Amino acid sequence: MHFDKLPKEKPCCTLPTVKKLLEQKRRRETSSVLPSCSTASTSPAPQTSATLPSSEPFPCTGASSSYSDMAVSFEPWTGAPESSSYFSSLPGSSFSTAYSHPVTTEYTQQQQLHELGETMPQTYTEFPMLVSDTGMSSPWSFQDHSQTTQLSFGPSIDANKLEEARRLVRGMDDSRATRQDEDGDTILHIYTAKGLRECAFAAAERLRNVGRLDAKEHKGKTALLVAVTANQPEIVQDLLTFGADINACEMKGQTALHLAAHYGLPGILQVILSSRPDVNLEAHNFEGMTPLHCAAISHSLTIKALSSSTMTDVSLITKAAEKLSCVQMLLNSGASLLSKEIKSNKTVLHLAVKEGNIDLVGYLLKIPLQNMKDFVNLKAHGHTALHMAAGLHSNPYQAEILRLLLSRGADPSIRNLENDQPAHLLQSGPQGEQLKLMLKKRNASSRRRNVSLQDRE
Repeated sequence: MHFDKLPKEKPCCTLPTVKKLLEQKRRRETSSVLPSCSTASTSPAPQTSATLPSSEPFPCTGASSSYSDMAVSFEPWTGAPESSSYFSSLPGSSFSTAYSHPVTTEYTQQQQLHELGETMPQTYTEFPMLVSDTGMSSPWSFQDHSQTTQLSFGPSIDANKLEEARRLVRGMDDSRATRQDEDGDTILHIYTAKGLRECAFAAAERLRNVGRLDAKEHKGKTALLVAVTANQPEIVQDLLTFGADINACEMKGQTALHLAAHYGLPGILQVILSSRPDVNLEAHNFEGMTPLHCAAISHSLTIKALSSSTMTDVSLITKAAEKLSCVQMLLNSGASLLSKEIKSNKTVLHLAVKEGNIDLVGYLLKIPLQNMKDFVNLKAHGHTALHMAAGLHSNPYQAEILRLLLSRGADPSIRNLENDQPAHLLQSGPQGEQLKLMLKKRNASSRRRNVSLQDRE
């Protein structure tokens, strides 16, 4: 909904949009990072904080020739500097971009609540969440019983703050409580973006009662998707408890799982995976990718940023580990290794090999699948993972990736649509000749083994 302003109308104050609020958070946390660290946290919570490299692009498509060329991205939030009082900027009475008259009584209510928020002590109670394995019906799913990870989500809701928030929200009439501003933001969107759990809880109660819990802002994000992007696991859990649509998507088809997987937020991901049984692990965004594809692409981006860094970046190392854990969690929950991108037809293995991501390739090839050979030899527009590895001419891990694939049953005799075997795609020169010899030896060994099996039959 848009409220058109008169040509000479000037708002009495400027209320921050969700987009601005999240950028303010990112700007504050970026400025607090050491100069050698190139990341910015999306959450003030230290236990599940997510750091996003400021130099790292946000693509999540699979059909392009390289990830730097991808057109569709998870857009970083942009906005204006922080206002002087965050409660004074909350949309308690009106969206001031649409109105020019001042409002005093409601502002006083907000200011009182702001003061309460500063003076009232927070009660911190950790809620342990166990990442437990679940049964998976798909033969292409991976189940790892080797370890159980414990995640904590705190602080708990402060009862006094919640009561004050409920009092504030009850004091609003329906038009104020449910209205959307020029960017489509409700009070729930803004409270969520600010990380004000008690206020978001009270607003969610109100909006649920009028069927507006899943209202979308101008980019198609529900309050749940905003909570995911802002890395607010407690608010995510609250909204899911209220019945927020866990499979809702924004204007580019990204669900909560897609966003959590891309940004590498294991805490958020675990809340989503453990809260509701009806989450769609195989949902495709408008670029044809599942959350598992997004997690793999995002991990490759961080690994690439880490390899190009001139110094050891601890934050990037941490972020790479978090993103790999997202891949593991999705697989443990039943995400299918067989799933292919709709546009490029690539599996998660194709994506990892194409980017020379040795860490992810090694992890995927250690998965105990009975049909691993079939998985390794799947084609994406005619190319197997071995074809893609043969094309990694300048990658320092090319030889190791080729060996890993061959050790798990990759067939060097398979031809692509141009009738080329992987050996035909290797680089020229001494290194290419050595790799070609390795492929030929494995090809000859495979032929001898097949002949032996036929003789036994």
